[in-house]
Amino acid sequence: MLDDLDKELEMRGHRFVRYADDFIILVKSQSAGERVMIRSDVILERKLKLTVNEKKSCVAPTDQTNFLGFTFKGTKIRWSEKAFKEFKRRVRLLTGRSWFVSMDYRMRKLAQYIRGWMNYFGISEYYRPVPELDHWLRRRVRMCYWKRWRRTRTKVRELLKLGTSLKAAISVGLSRKGYWRLSRTLATQSGMTNQWLKEQGLVSIKALWVNIHYPATAR
Repeated sequence: MLDDLDKELEMRGHRFVRYADDFIILVKSQSAGERVMIRSDVILERKLKLTVNEKKSCVAPTDQTNFLGFTFKGTKIRWSEKAFKEFKRRVRLLTGRSWFVSMDYRMRKLAQYIRGWMNYFGISEYYRPVPELDHWLRRRVRMCYWKRWRRTRTKVRELLKLGTSLKAAISVGLSRKGYWRLSRTLATQSGMTNQWLKEQGLVSIKALWVNIHYPATAR
């Protein structure tokens, strides 16, 4: 359907990328962008008889645009804020305390989603939020285990099995503070260590990102 548009843009020497009906055209100035947009609308609406979505169409600097879930900062590509918020929303669902499934099943579904998301969005060159995401993810999973153990006796017993001191295990086991708050205590972190969580099947967002950008280092 859009082959004619591609040919027109190529003939005019424009740099552009199109995926299905989403496309972005790169020009050097605002005025050039406005001219190209008018010409593109003419081709789409008059020649191809298609309707242009005015709400999603604009002329703007690259760092103010989103394309297929990505945005641009100078020469760097990043996942968009919208895509990032959707990622965190899905992880919250998969680590929700009210999702009554086994931890094995939860960890499998969580790993599948994170790997799939990183396979697509991992090309983002913005590293700063990555370590914090890992920290947040581990805390979400610790909260799930803490909720699953439920009874004080079970919490203390499980922490002791994982190497937490008796005093710390009893202290946090008797606490009436919320699951989210207790998931960050020394007792829960010294028991449910990063390595232990990895052994349960939790994938590392940082490790996946590093493997994409520095594959030789990740081996």
